[in-house]
Amino acid sequence: MGDSTNDVPVTNASTRSTEGAGTPARLTPVQWLVCAVACLGFAFDLYETLMMALIVRPAVVDLGHLSPGAPAFNLWVGLFFYIPNVLAGVFGLLGGYFTDLFGRKRILVWSIVLYSVSACAASFSTSLTELLIFRCTTLIGVSVEFVAAITWLAELFPHPKRRESILGFTQAFHTAGGLMVAGAYYLAVTHAEALPMIRGGHEAWRYTLLSGLIPAIPLLLVRPFLPESPLWREKKSAGRLERPHFSELFQPALRKTTLVATLLYACSWALPLGAIQHTVRMASGLAEVQNLAPRQIEQVSSGVQLFQELGGGTGRLLFALLVVHIVSQRRRALCFFIPSLIVFPFLYFLAATRTLALLHLGIFLATMLFNGLHSFWGNYLPRAIGVSAALMTTTLSNVMPGAGHAAQLAHSAGTVAVFFLVLGLAGTFWLREPAGDRLPD
Repeated sequence: MGDSTNDVPVTNASTRSTEGAGTPARLTPVQWLVCAVACLGFAFDLYETLMMALIVRPAVVDLGHLSPGAPAFNLWVGLFFYIPNVLAGVFGLLGGYFTDLFGRKRILVWSIVLYSVSACAASFSTSLTELLIFRCTTLIGVSVEFVAAITWLAELFPHPKRRESILGFTQAFHTAGGLMVAGAYYLAVTHAEALPMIRGGHEAWRYTLLSGLIPAIPLLLVRPFLPESPLWREKKSAGRLERPHFSELFQPALRKTTLVATLLYACSWALPLGAIQHTVRMASGLAEVQNLAPRQIEQVSSGVQLFQELGGGTGRLLFALLVVHIVSQRRRALCFFIPSLIVFPFLYFLAATRTLALLHLGIFLATMLFNGLHSFWGNYLPRAIGVSAALMTTTLSNVMPGAGHAAQLAHSAGTVAVFFLVLGLAGTFWLREPAGDRLPD
């Protein structure tokens, strides 16, 4: 993981002093390059993450020779959503240690290479176990990249307002990643027969995985021009890279906030892992879809994913409006938790088993509300201080009532979503308001 010590500086001395004085200078070409790389990384973070929701059904059928809805099929789907996300969470915690040890830029670059190469390797999988292993390394790379990118950007742009705007702008490309993967899967399904064979076939899920290699190519070309964090280099040379202790979160002043915020954050993340990411597979059970050709069914699935991502972008905009008009953090949270208790049951107990139009409407609204919650936590947690739901949903679907496996999956996802929404709603009454409105510099 070696790198050149002659990194291109982010700013010259005059730029740094100007930013510190309160009027940031215009972005330099190198800073624009930094932002472009961050946008690429954030976009493909979500691209790689949401890919599994689209390909899991055909991949498990092809590699495992299992029928959708069978207990063994549901078990493997649950494992694909559960194990990689658990490992991603563990390595996300280690990401801060890695970035301190090796540098922000190095970890950012190599984590993107890791998840790109892993996605490419996954496209050549010959067994479910092999696919699961590569899926784990893919999400590990995604998780570490996110930690490294946030730290890298925050230190490269020391001026507070500039830093917040850069972080907000670059992270907005998450939504672009979701739209891109929906489009990539649609193209793979539609034009698979015209593409070179992979493992002797033209399976669309393999081409979709292979497309995950894209971000590594431009990254390796621009890597020599990317700067390391000057703050990290200064602290590293001075021997001042001390990390806070995890136990500090449980000191008396922070203990309640830590426990409540962890509970509510877990409940929020149970929504995508336990419900939203399973929705595309429910489309195949609709009466108007069941008699379509396999390729057409997969095209319908990519359409559901498209509505999901449009809802996600709308949710981020909605949160931005609420930030301006609602000061209380608890009220902001309630603005998303309470409507979710209406929308999620509507989606999974009604829309998902009725018509495609209702399914599109429901997933749009559900993802809008989740992304509002996700943005809320991104805003709240830095000022104040649920992965098992994935396996829970696929396991419950084996015993849920419903006319077919898609309806059983919908009812299972709805049950999991309502459970965690009620738990999260109750927890908001213990949510502590931050002591001040201003983020630390």
